[in-house]
Amino acid sequence: METTSRVGAQAPAAEGGQQLPSARRTVDGYLLAPFPWYGLDEAFTGPRWLMQVGMAADGAVEHGSIGHGDEPSVRNEGTEDKEKFAVVVTVAGNPARRTADGTGLLEATSVSSAAWLAGVGLLSFTWPGQMDHTLRDDWLEQQTETAWVLADDLAGDDWSTLSLPVDGVPTPFHYRESEFGWVLAGSTQEGVHVGAYGRGMSAYGLGFAMIKDIATYAGQ
Repeated sequence: METTSRVGAQAPAAEGGQQLPSARRTVDGYLLAPFPWYGLDEAFTGPRWLMQVGMAADGAVEHGSIGHGDEPSVRNEGTEDKEKFAVVVTVAGNPARRTADGTGLLEATSVSSAAWLAGVGLLSFTWPGQMDHTLRDDWLEQQTETAWVLADDLAGDDWSTLSLPVDGVPTPFHYRESEFGWVLAGSTQEGVHVGAYGRGMSAYGLGFAMIKDIATYAGQ
């Protein structure tokens, strides 16, 4: 699969999978991106919040996430059924290319890149019942590998096709549901790939739009 490597694409998180507030609120990394960011369209009127960006080995911004709705808590199982959130992941549409110093090769990104990042993102906010910290680490590693395999086979039976508006244009997405929530991924006319994941909010009524000014998200 031509996609961002799992090492380079790993979403940074604090211990236990929760995002550090200071990292989540920083807009600087988003401003460095040479591609447009996407979020839910104006039909969504709830809270929006920055999460984090991911960088390639050469320091270039490759992807990032924007949260919508309730900020999920990975540890509090009692809130899982009440939390309603959707996270939109934007992935730069990059071909395979050499690193800035010419010593390595950065893999191409694809819809599968967005699908994998969304799948792992959902797992980062999932804590199965009756599972201690040590067991969750093993579970998370196993599930992360499963998310990779699923993202590598978007034409497989685990995925269905869902049409959702992107900048007002009906766009096909690969979509799957699990006991932990839902994941979807597709591409935009602007040349970037969009993934999303959520829980408590139906994916069927969502729409996506380019964010005109990401700086306005700082401090929301």
